[in-house]
Amino acid sequence: MLELDDVLAARDRVSETARHTPLDYSHTFSRMTGADVHPKLECFQRTGSFKIRGATNRVRTLSDDQQARGVVTASAGNHAQGVALAASRSGVDSKVVMPETAPISKVKATKSYGAEVVLHGADYDEAQAHAHELEDAENRTYVHAFDDEYVMAGQGTLGLEIAEDCPNVDTVVVPIGGGGLISGVATALKGELDDVRVVGVQAEGASTVAQSLDKGQPQGVDHVDTIADGIAVRQVGQKTFPVIQERVDEVVTVSDDEIATALVLLLERGKTLVEGAGATPLAAVLEEKFDYDDGETIVPALCGGNIDLNLLTTVIVRGLVDQGRYVKVRTVLKDRPGSLNTLLDAVADERANIYAIQHDRTNRDIAMNATEVELDLETRGPEHVDRLLDRIQDEGFDVTVLNGPRIESD
Repeated sequence: MLELDDVLAARDRVSETARHTPLDYSHTFSRMTGADVHPKLECFQRTGSFKIRGATNRVRTLSDDQQARGVVTASAGNHAQGVALAASRSGVDSKVVMPETAPISKVKATKSYGAEVVLHGADYDEAQAHAHELEDAENRTYVHAFDDEYVMAGQGTLGLEIAEDCPNVDTVVVPIGGGGLISGVATALKGELDDVRVVGVQAEGASTVAQSLDKGQPQGVDHVDTIADGIAVRQVGQKTFPVIQERVDEVVTVSDDEIATALVLLLERGKTLVEGAGATPLAAVLEEKFDYDDGETIVPALCGGNIDLNLLTTVIVRGLVDQGRYVKVRTVLKDRPGSLNTLLDAVADERANIYAIQHDRTNRDIAMNATEVELDLETRGPEHVDRLLDRIQDEGFDVTVLNGPRIESD
């Protein structure tokens, strides 16, 4: 099993390429939670994620013959970039298989670091299967994204930095996909510090670890579905799972809506851009997915910042909707002069901003003398949405919320 000495040995190899990323106290998130929150800003790492650590350690430990034959790997994006850069810096040829759904930004970045990219399969597991075919056909060395002790040890150097920069930490919160990062970080922290708690976080749409812990062995799922593509893995690793069993204190899950909210808050309040997987630790803290005390020192590991801009747009809107700051409503008006003005005056009086409006007389589901109106509105929170809906209804309009925060009825 992976041990502290493995992580310590990896530190010298990794430090030549990976940055020692900042660990920054957050007044905002500490005030919101009552805890003492210090995000580990691994999203500022080279290639935008922690993956460069494990990839570098693995490439640097290859034999001369293995380096000469080149490497191959599979990745949803971050490991791809890590392997590409690590291989290029060591003069090793690299080929990376990425899912066909991989964000275009990650595909371009991987190519820019020197790797040949092959797009194959619907998700990581299908890409991995094809990468193993290339491993056999081209006699390359496969660099696993997580289920490799050299990779795990490299990722664990992030834990060494946390122990060095925040030795009084009580709880470290780490995302889990295949388990490479949390295995390394937990090994480093448990070896370096006394009484530190390690909490793992998975997306609800890819939550294999809790099931695996219940069964006592790795369990897989048929498919994964989450905006946190960096941890969208069907099964935890065979080598990472025993480390998680022994050294991780608790595993929790967060929903995509909760991830989106955390991502938007990090952008707006923390001035920090992260991807879905990177936002999961903070989401777990904000949503109190595990118990913690007032004033407890918590380090959420914001492990990656490589988010596709198209997804970012969707996530921002989802986050704003969840916070009650963006709402779409539908109503039906009598098709007569002044009806639309009455509706818009009600919206204006409540100081909601109209982002978009659609006016449709042709919908066959409404009466011939009526017109359907949809409004996209910028609002200031759930209470403001509630007041706005009450005002519109007071003017005699039946209103349906098409996309907005949950409003509890009396």
